[in-house]
Amino acid sequence: MFRFRPVLTPVGGALLVIALFGLIRALFNRNSYEIILASAALLFLLAFGIIGMWKSKKLKSLEPGWKPPFPLTAFSKLAQTGFDNAGDETHISGFPESIPLFFRMHFFVKGRFLPSGSTAGTKKGSSVFVETSVPRGETSSQLMLNFPMSGIFKGDGSCHLRDIFGFFSFPCGQPQQRTLNVRSAPCIGKKTPINAQTGAEDQRNKPSADIERYYMREYTPGDRFRDINWKSSEKIDMLITRISTDNQEKVSRLEIHFRNYGPANASLEALWLLDRAKARLIFFLRSLMEQNASFIFDVCSAGGSWEIENQDDLDNFFEELACISFLPPQNEIEASKGAGDIYVFSTACDIGLRSFLLANNLRPVNLFLIQPLQKTAQKSKKQKAETAPDTEILNITDFESNGCTSSARWFRKDVKRLNVQTNKVEMFYAGLKI
Repeated sequence: MFRFRPVLTPVGGALLVIALFGLIRALFNRNSYEIILASAALLFLLAFGIIGMWKSKKLKSLEPGWKPPFPLTAFSKLAQTGFDNAGDETHISGFPESIPLFFRMHFFVKGRFLPSGSTAGTKKGSSVFVETSVPRGETSSQLMLNFPMSGIFKGDGSCHLRDIFGFFSFPCGQPQQRTLNVRSAPCIGKKTPINAQTGAEDQRNKPSADIERYYMREYTPGDRFRDINWKSSEKIDMLITRISTDNQEKVSRLEIHFRNYGPANASLEALWLLDRAKARLIFFLRSLMEQNASFIFDVCSAGGSWEIENQDDLDNFFEELACISFLPPQNEIEASKGAGDIYVFSTACDIGLRSFLLANNLRPVNLFLIQPLQKTAQKSKKQKAETAPDTEILNITDFESNGCTSSARWFRKDVKRLNVQTNKVEMFYAGLKI
């Protein structure tokens, strides 16, 4: 009895108790028909237990491959476009082909998901449990490991040999651990046209090995007009810039502030606002990199700073951005040093945003602010205008449908709108749907 207790499922345990009770009752009543039925049930469990234990011991050294999609992006309606691998399945491989009859290999993933990377908000996240079974004769399977928003997933993967009736579950193989960064689900928006002259200028010498290769090239915003080769431009109907050995090429640097200031024990509503701020920043950087690859982004947040020069730097930054959560507000008195426009991404949780804007009122500030939805019962005309593309809703049921548990603490809505004024403000709205 003791040996089978760890591997018996609740269904198998119930069958065992019923069979034993039926056998004892049949022996007491001397009912041969009930004795045969109870004995057959016990022999059935015994046979499946022996076969499963024998095979699970042979599979003790099994190490299946657990390969999640990279980058791992939160699932949304835009997943159908294949954007950032959103909605892709996790590939599980390396299973044996020969499995006893009436048995299947199962792969379980258990762990915790921290929304927006918060280790304090929502009381250390939600538990996650998903599984998949491997079809008979196959050596691989797909696992749906999706999340409704950005954050960090820390989980364990394990294999089990289970019978098709659900009576036994034998652990086998080596357990595996993973820590996965989940990027924000993509958002829809208008591309922000940026004039290269609005950024700070940076001069860089051309390497001597590239002098002949880049002696003349197509004109790009930010080049000096006196470097344009007008004669060559007239011949090919295209502006051509001269690059000499002693010339310094101008590069535009954009100063970007991601203000992840907020409460230490944030609610799910606050973390959802932060997630949408991340998505807006990702969309902004991607669109500008496509617009002009010569842009250099100086991004700073409450926890660090990054210099992004190329696509590799951008991808590395997106991975780190998924882990960034709220940090306590700070007193900011000094103005940001630099020249050109400032691009600020923030949420209504940022109580120090007004002082930051005031300290930088001498420079053009472009603010992208994520606000919560109004809490009134009847929608006004203004609220109805907020429900379309600039409003993004997080359904609490999305957690349950993706194998994540939700908590009653998540239902509280405690974020109030923030009223700020600056040169240019773009408002976006996010809310919870219960």
